[in-house]
Amino acid sequence: MSRAAPTTTFARRPGATLAPNAYDDVPYEEKLALWEEVKADPRFPDYLYGCYECGICVAACPSARFYDFSPRKIAQAAAREDVELIFEQMNDDVWNCSQCFSCDRCPRQNSPGGLITILREVAVRHGLASSQEALEGYGRVVYKIMTTGTQVSPDMLQPDAFPDWGPDVKEVSDQLDLWRRALPPETLHTTSTGWEVSEKTLLELYLIWHYSDVMDMIEEVDEGLHMIIMDVMEETLEEAGYEI
Repeated sequence: MSRAAPTTTFARRPGATLAPNAYDDVPYEEKLALWEEVKADPRFPDYLYGCYECGICVAACPSARFYDFSPRKIAQAAAREDVELIFEQMNDDVWNCSQCFSCDRCPRQNSPGGLITILREVAVRHGLASSQEALEGYGRVVYKIMTTGTQVSPDMLQPDAFPDWGPDVKEVSDQLDLWRRALPPETLHTTSTGWEVSEKTLLELYLIWHYSDVMDMIEEVDEGLHMIIMDVMEETLEEAGYEI
C-alpha cells in the first residue's frame, strides 16, 4: 500500500534571496509547472515517502563514486518541494544516474532512481536543452533498438566510432565473429536467437511506438532521428498490410 509523499513545501518563492546559478533566467513559473508535472505522475507517491538522510542510497550508488552526484539530494529536494533545486537537478544531476536502482535499498522505501526516471521523462517531454545534449550520443543506439527491436549488436563496435572506449576496442572489433557467437553465454542460444527479433514481435513494437507518445518524445529530442525511424517503421507496417 503506497503512502502519500510529504505535503510540506519549502520551495523557494519569487523575491527570495538566491545564490546565482545557471538557471536564474528561467521564470519560476516554468520551473514550478515542471515540478507539478513530476508530482502528478502516478508513480510519484510510490517513489517518495520521506528521507532519513541516512546516506545508504549514496553508499550503494555506483555513480556517486565517479561523479559529483547524490541520490539522497534528489530525494531531499523532492521531499522539500524545492522547485529551484529540482529544476537544477533536472538539467544536470539526473543525467549522471546509472538507473541501476541500487538506491532502492532505502529503509524508508524511497526510490531516488524512480524519481530520477520521472524527472528525466519530464525533461525530455519539454525538450530541455540538457536532455537533448545528454541523449545526443545515443541516437545510433536508439535507432538500432527501435528499428531492429533488439539491443546494440557487436558489429556496431568499431574503433573509429568508439574512440573513447579505450585501446581494447580494436582487439574486440577484430574478433567480432567470435564474440558474437559467445553471446548470450548464459542460455547457450545461437547467434540468431540471441540477436534477431521475430517479425511478429517487431510489428507489435512498431504499432505500440506509432500509436503512443514515444515517437513524439523522440521528435522533441532529435527531429532527424525521428524522421529516419518513422520511415523504417511506416514502410515495414505498410508492407505487412497496416494502413498508417
